[in-house]
Amino acid sequence: MQNVAVKAEPAAANRSAGNSVVETEQLSLTFQTADGPVYALSNVNLTIEQGEFVSFIGPSGCGKTTLMRVIADLEQPTQGRITVNGVTPRDARLNRAYGYVFQAPALYPWRQVDRNVTLPLEIMGLSKDEQAQRAAQYLELVNLKGFEKKFPWQLSGGMQQRVSIARALSFEPDLLLMDEPFGALDEITRDHLNEQLLRLWEKTQKTVVFVTHSIPEAVFLSSKIVVMSPRPGRIIDVIDCNLPPDRTLDARETPEFLEIAHRVREGLRAGHSYDD
Repeated sequence: MQNVAVKAEPAAANRSAGNSVVETEQLSLTFQTADGPVYALSNVNLTIEQGEFVSFIGPSGCGKTTLMRVIADLEQPTQGRITVNGVTPRDARLNRAYGYVFQAPALYPWRQVDRNVTLPLEIMGLSKDEQAQRAAQYLELVNLKGFEKKFPWQLSGGMQQRVSIARALSFEPDLLLMDEPFGALDEITRDHLNEQLLRLWEKTQKTVVFVTHSIPEAVFLSSKIVVMSPRPGRIIDVIDCNLPPDRTLDARETPEFLEIAHRVREGLRAGHSYDD
């Protein structure tokens, strides 16, 4: 089946243009295993601009998380080049240029919520007063004011993930990397957190890179959707979303939303992503 050409709409007017946060050129990654090489990524060319919300979508094992881990300097490419904020991923990591939100909240159960948020700040050596101020600021930003002294096991799964987001924001990175943060949650909680994340993005103007398997989630949240093929991961399509910035979940019933979702689905079909 031939690839489907997807016409990109103009990017949202309220986002910065021409200021690249992530750039990749002919990026490939091959893992060497006892059973032979595993080709994870192949010739990935991508530019992510400042202030964009970019979702990676594709089948399981297509390299979405691997590409995010390359951006975070948790994996190293075997070919090609990548820059993050104009420097190597290693330098960006050492400069604390990004926050990372994992699939699971990864909170320490023996630390109260505020002390989970302040953990990276402690490592950075910030004063106790600055730590407390930032914990209060970012817990309020994710609507968890009043839960500072709770332990993670006293919170729902969605609340725990919001603590994880507050922790990732606490050291004020320009880039937020989110690896299927809501994938394990029920649909109602996931919808609620999608709305909250969209409002958070509008407030902070962070650049967000988001991994998801959900077409509705990708379309609802994103300013740009990167559609990836099965392994080796290649970019099938890059689709701009120009939905209103103040959209609510009702936007999922609009013709504009359904049209973008259809384009994403056609891109996935073109990459044979329903074969897994």
